[in-house]
Amino acid sequence: MRESEIQAAIRAALGDLPDVCLWRNHVGQLTDVTGAVHPFGLAVGSADLIGVLAPSGRLIALECKSPTGRLRPEQRDWLAVVRRFGGFAAVVRSPAEALAAVERARKGAVE
Repeated sequence: MRESEIQAAIRAALGDLPDVCLWRNHVGQLTDVTGAVHPFGLAVGSADLIGVLAPSGRLIALECKSPTGRLRPEQRDWLAVVRRFGGFAAVVRSPAEALAAVERARKGAVE
């Protein structure tokens, strides 16, 4: 299964949770006809899914990877910053892992 398919399955699995609101974070850059580069997304290395946990408002960051996918250094660094500032950040490879991650976030874990 490709990362995009895993991510779609994770979004579907988490979509009905009453205490989680997630957004898809597209990160990249576009070059216009003049050659100017326009970055988009939250930040280089930021997670695929960004959200909040109710009622605390705690940040949740989920990086979706295939079973063999690896984090780039920028992704590893971004997840570490989220954790350092009290948010929850995890790499997830399936809907079951994502659901387990949300449960850990509810209990106060950082990853």
